[in-house]
Amino acid sequence: MKKQVYVLALFALLIFSMCQNPKTAEKTIKVQDKKESCSSPLTATDSAKYVNHRIEIKGEIETPLQLTVDSLKKFPIKTITDFKIVCQSGETKKIDKNAKGVLLKDILEKAKIKQNGHKDRNFYIVASASDDYKATFSWAELFNNPTGENVYVLFEENGKPIKNGEMILICKNDIKTGPRHVYWLKSIEVYKVK
Repeated sequence: MKKQVYVLALFALLIFSMCQNPKTAEKTIKVQDKKESCSSPLTATDSAKYVNHRIEIKGEIETPLQLTVDSLKKFPIKTITDFKIVCQSGETKKIDKNAKGVLLKDILEKAKIKQNGHKDRNFYIVASASDDYKATFSWAELFNNPTGENVYVLFEENGKPIKNGEMILICKNDIKTGPRHVYWLKSIEVYKVK
């Protein structure tokens, strides 16, 4: 009896696999491959839906800010060179020969994180995009680590305004820079760890 059930199950599996449409299987593979890539390419029209003209700095800060490209240009501007966007897979998606922006820690210093004394350092910072993508940083990364000198809000890439939302956030010293590369930057929020 067990042999008959086993043979029937094997037979059914064989028939099913022979009936599967190869074109359907090919489409399934392509969709899966796209999900594993660093980012799905968007048309200019789709990208335009996510563009923000200002970023909001809010949360556990004394001075909430709304920043535009023009207001960013009033901060000390930094230029970075040869910045590579590297996916989690290790694939290089883009190289900026030069880019201009402002250090995130300079923005946060202007907003003034609500600290109760110099030992109050348990904060985390969330950079959010209008497509709901998020990247996080700790207070220690930004203010007590070389990472703080490598996290930028960019407004210009290769001599041109940013294409994917007027401002993006990047962390230059991450090994794989893609996961904390925030297109369509919408807000930077400061939270206290509780």
